[in-house]
Amino acid sequence: MLSLIQDSIDATMYHHKAGNLRWPMIIFLILSHVAAIVGILAIPSCSWSTLLWAFILWPISGFGITAGAHRLWAHRSYKAHWTVRLGLMLANSMANQGSIYHWARDHRVHHKHSETPADPHNAKRGFFYAHVGWLLILKDPATAEAGKLLTFDDLAADPIVMWQKRTDPWFALFMCFVFPGIVTMMMGDGFWNGYWVAGALRYCWVLHMTWFVNSAAHLWGDRPYDPKSNPAENLYVAIGAMGEGWHNWHHKYPYDYATSEHGVFMQFNPTKFLIDTFVFFGLAWDRKRALGAWQRLKTLRLQEKIDALHSNEKVLVSTEEKDLDARGW
Repeated sequence: MLSLIQDSIDATMYHHKAGNLRWPMIIFLILSHVAAIVGILAIPSCSWSTLLWAFILWPISGFGITAGAHRLWAHRSYKAHWTVRLGLMLANSMANQGSIYHWARDHRVHHKHSETPADPHNAKRGFFYAHVGWLLILKDPATAEAGKLLTFDDLAADPIVMWQKRTDPWFALFMCFVFPGIVTMMMGDGFWNGYWVAGALRYCWVLHMTWFVNSAAHLWGDRPYDPKSNPAENLYVAIGAMGEGWHNWHHKYPYDYATSEHGVFMQFNPTKFLIDTFVFFGLAWDRKRALGAWQRLKTLRLQEKIDALHSNEKVLVSTEEKDLDARGW
């Protein structure tokens, strides 16, 4: 913890001297976290319905990121009816993590240039940078150049995505903070309890759960699918981020709509369950899976182990024969 604090202080001083701090974002995030503290203090005065509403908004707004900005729009891992896209856009606006267009753009750059200077939240620059620091400074020139080399015509062709982009950030701010307060007011608990608890406190919680995918899931966990890559399988991140913590699989097979090898009964993944529900009702289709590719890779790895074992046996036999010959046996 002390090293993390020192790392954060050192990074802040370095970027302050470099003059590349994004003060509007810094001020906004500071105010958001102050508002979340107010939300914590307001919890005792909230009715059970307000607390339940705040809790429900965690997965709802989370799905706007996981099933929406991430799996649908950034990776195109499945297709969805316009009603689903509209609902996910509204949920994404409640999450208030930038427009779908910009979120998907940065995420595609992240996957193409993971853990390099062009990665928007390169985890090799430390936990703090990958978690939130990348948002607090001006974009690295390498990241900006990498983004210019990719095309986002599919995003520009989606009227729902572009409407949200045009109204950003005002519509998202309304959906994130004001809308929850309006709902609690209609439930009889007053506007401000909803604003502080279901709005600000829930917002900061979901924000950090998303950030942990960029930081913790790139630093700690198992790497069974691609041992050479940083992203890891992290159960705790998966729980907090609606199934997004199975990150070694996801970076190995980013087009897989499940972002995990196994189903919801073996790996915590409510986002997969949600997409499967959409498919059941005919509202989503063309889900992409990587199980076939993974099976072929496992077969190849097994064959390589067998070949290596046979090679070692041949070396041992040859060595023994030379030893026996030398002894005259």
